[in-house]
Amino acid sequence: MAALHRVAVLVDDDVSAFEFAIACEVFGLDRSDAGLAFDFRVCSVRPGPLRATGFTMQTEHGLADAARADLIIVPPLGLGYQPPPELVACLTGAVQRGARVMALCSGAFVLARTGLLAGRRATTHWRYTERFAAEFPDVDVVPDVLFVEDGPILTSAGTAAGIDLCLHLIREEFGARAANAVARRMVVPPQREGGQAQYVRHPVPEVAAESLAPVLDWAQEHLAEDLSVAVLAKRALMSPRTFARRFREETGTTPHHWVLTQRVALADRLLEEGDLPIEGVAERCGFGSATMLRHHFRRLRGTSPNSYRRTFGVRAAG
Repeated sequence: MAALHRVAVLVDDDVSAFEFAIACEVFGLDRSDAGLAFDFRVCSVRPGPLRATGFTMQTEHGLADAARADLIIVPPLGLGYQPPPELVACLTGAVQRGARVMALCSGAFVLARTGLLAGRRATTHWRYTERFAAEFPDVDVVPDVLFVEDGPILTSAGTAAGIDLCLHLIREEFGARAANAVARRMVVPPQREGGQAQYVRHPVPEVAAESLAPVLDWAQEHLAEDLSVAVLAKRALMSPRTFARRFREETGTTPHHWVLTQRVALADRLLEEGDLPIEGVAERCGFGSATMLRHHFRRLRGTSPNSYRRTFGVRAAG
């Protein structure tokens, strides 16, 4: 795939303002403090004025600019939007030349109508997954995740999941340090846990106790220590059973899985930014041994700690 330097977001009448803004926020702002620099363009089929949700906007760039992009982002353009032939040619041509194409939320409907999702895995907002699956039976719909990456095609679930997908791509292309820097600027977590199943048709639970955030903050500062459910529950002044239930309600995942992913995320940073031996990284992250670190790191990252360090470490980057 092409290196990620030129980014285009495609817009048309009725473009969803929030998802459009996600693309502008992640790729359109000056990110030199994170070591990132993108040639960002807002492109439309017909440059000029168009309607957005609640306002009008003026576009200056056409599909010729998008045709040179390394990444083309498609925000929601309305569930019934039918991409014109020139837009279909732009998107299919992008994949053929090695570029990536990303749909945010219901923008997946646009991609599916170009044929790019045929035979691929994809997701969209949970409200539309049944309709999406019925309309596009040749697409393998994954309903309960925040995003899906299938080769050069990326799709995200509802609304804010577009942020998760953009940060995932930044992390994949430029490493955890860059993704974390962008996330801090946006005041969002660099990697959320759980999937969109936690948001599907469930009322917000009524809980009398305060948020578990203080306990989670404490745990992140003590990843090398025993963080069993019993320890965390005691700190939260709850029984282990109540704590485990509350934890899933607030985070969408289990305490064990949350702790594991936090430890692997810390390992990412240590492998990227220092030269601590693998055994030392394992100890600092609470894995106990290099063997356990390698096991969980490969399961969650798809590579070994040493390979990750060679790819993303400061010395490798230098």
